[in-house]
Amino acid sequence: MIKIPAEDLPKTPVKSKKMLQDITFGQFFPGNSFLHRIDPRTKIILLFVLMILIFIADGAAAYGFLTCATIFLILISQVPPFTILKSLKPLMWIILFTMVIHFVSHDGKILAEIWIFKITDEGIKFGVLISLRLILLIVLSSLLTFTTSPIKLTDAMEKLLSPLSKFGVPAHELAMMMTIALRFIPTLIEETDKIIKAQKSRGADFETGNLLQRLKNFVPVLVPLFLSSFRRADELAMAMEARCYRGGEGRTHFKQLKFSRADFFAVIFVILICAAAWFLSYEIKF
Repeated sequence: MIKIPAEDLPKTPVKSKKMLQDITFGQFFPGNSFLHRIDPRTKIILLFVLMILIFIADGAAAYGFLTCATIFLILISQVPPFTILKSLKPLMWIILFTMVIHFVSHDGKILAEIWIFKITDEGIKFGVLISLRLILLIVLSSLLTFTTSPIKLTDAMEKLLSPLSKFGVPAHELAMMMTIALRFIPTLIEETDKIIKAQKSRGADFETGNLLQRLKNFVPVLVPLFLSSFRRADELAMAMEARCYRGGEGRTHFKQLKFSRADFFAVIFVILICAAAWFLSYEIKF
């Protein structure tokens, strides 16, 4: 047996093994929490209401309250908080970049000067505000996918878009495409991780070099990934045709969506959040 000295082996940082494991978008966390029991149609509508509320709220008190409400939703979802926070990691650089841009792009009292950039108090205020908005939007959207299976999301989107069918909008097809996309995100992430590990075992290096060199090094990953995606799409199309899939016309559902007591309490809870956020924004704003 030929032994290769340890110093001759390719040195790959340990953190690269978790490069793709931090992408949690589209994953479903099974459970029986209060959020899991809410009808998916109710969750989608209430999510849009909370998104609008996040954008129209104003003041530190209002956003502090919305942050506490989001933390409360995380705790009652029975999804591990660390799993939800992992959904922020892929977008953390965008959030930080947005914050820094606002630090130096607003007029106000100058707190510090770095080269030609001036950090102002208004810049810090708006930078923190916009970043907090992005974080709340990402966390709430992640809670929807974590507590709702792709099948239920499909049925909910189809039901919500069904009134538009009278105007020629293909509600069933749109919902089906969205579900297939959500379903295959974890699969493609796993496939990408396998390809990267296979390329590393052949001596590929994805950690060193400038940005252009790193992008060129990812070409051996992207080519087999695209081929694998097209192959999976072709296999899925043949499987659907073999099962006589012809669109949503005349199709029925094995499990019917029904509103329950949990939906009533969820609506009341969101109404209370909206009322409290409005009061904190325009009555005792600071």
